[in-house]
Amino acid sequence: MPLKSIIQDVRSEIGSISRRGFDVKLGYGLRSRSHRVVQDGLVPVVVIDALKQSCWANMPPELLMDVLKRIEDSESDWPPRKHVIACAGVCRTWREITKELVKIPEVSGKLTFPISLKQPGPRDSLLQCFIKRNRNTQTYHLYLGLTQALTDNGKFLLAARKYRRPTCTDYIISLNADDMTKGSGTYIGKLRSNFLGTKFVIFDGQPPHAGASVSKSRSSRLVGLKQVSPRVPAGNFPVAHVQYELNVLGSRGPRRMQCTMDAIPANAIEPGGVVPTQTEFRPSNLDSLPSLKFFRSKSSRSENFSSGPLANPKEEMLVLKNKAPRWHEQLQCWCLNFRGRVTVASVKNFQLVASPENGPAGQEHDKVLLQFGKVGKDLFTMDYRYPISAFQAFAICLSSFDTKIACE
Repeated sequence: MPLKSIIQDVRSEIGSISRRGFDVKLGYGLRSRSHRVVQDGLVPVVVIDALKQSCWANMPPELLMDVLKRIEDSESDWPPRKHVIACAGVCRTWREITKELVKIPEVSGKLTFPISLKQPGPRDSLLQCFIKRNRNTQTYHLYLGLTQALTDNGKFLLAARKYRRPTCTDYIISLNADDMTKGSGTYIGKLRSNFLGTKFVIFDGQPPHAGASVSKSRSSRLVGLKQVSPRVPAGNFPVAHVQYELNVLGSRGPRRMQCTMDAIPANAIEPGGVVPTQTEFRPSNLDSLPSLKFFRSKSSRSENFSSGPLANPKEEMLVLKNKAPRWHEQLQCWCLNFRGRVTVASVKNFQLVASPENGPAGQEHDKVLLQFGKVGKDLFTMDYRYPISAFQAFAICLSSFDTKIACE
């Protein structure tokens, strides 16, 4: 039977189950109810009985493995890759086999499940994404580019909303474009700036490694005392610090920035280097709980701008610096080679490479690990690679949007 026929049969089977009284939650990105991963332990009995009666649920394991492997291999790009997600939503057996077959972006170069956004990008190439800005709502949406063109609709990945506070600015990052609040079950992290907009801390809602410590904030202390809603994330873990060099004399020129990746060791860029990689989101029963309002706490005094620890305190942290542009005499401007991915001159444009502080300069230090640039009024490209994840890259790029009183 052709693979497309199998996929169509599976999708029709899922549709029939959904019509029997259960909203099957598939997919990627958590953008809508039809794009959510099935949660273990929340499946009604009627669905379990229906799946037991399904011919697909009773397939021999060897045949099932072969079918799912062929589907995973054949659907390499979005939107056809949604069929892989559909297979993971059939039942627990299908889900476990699919998760086993789908490789991390470092190996496959593909973004499949939501956890892929927290995993390092591919080693051999840049994953091409773009960011759309909405000035009216102060929101930013990250999309995966589906073609080489800069105008395709893309695959939605992440969203962020800007919140101004008296002493800082917060960018709340979410898996859901329609729910960008810290108390949401789709909250995955945030970016916080200082008053001048020169220093930023990237916080992850999930521990990046086993030895990660939660930031000392009032909200995290209250979580420990069980005084807030269980929907509130257990804490914020600092995973990176971004600092822009002050420009006190007001001299014109490109911004200079440095990123300290607290959760990535310096030797990660060397051949054979390893980055702590999240394999799944921390288990929770958020969908079974009622929606409770989360009160805002004055945690800015506690969430400071000091560096956080690595899994191994003896390891040095990876430091990234923006690649120095060259002055073009004919154009009378500073230039960087974005290989056609950036078309509009802007002070926000940058390319990040490993700092010489991470060891002797070599080929690994010359690779562009993250590049960001303007292609339209509110359209920007974002390309990243190993050892940075999509979440970390998006947060770093958000820092470029913030107003910097003392930098320009």
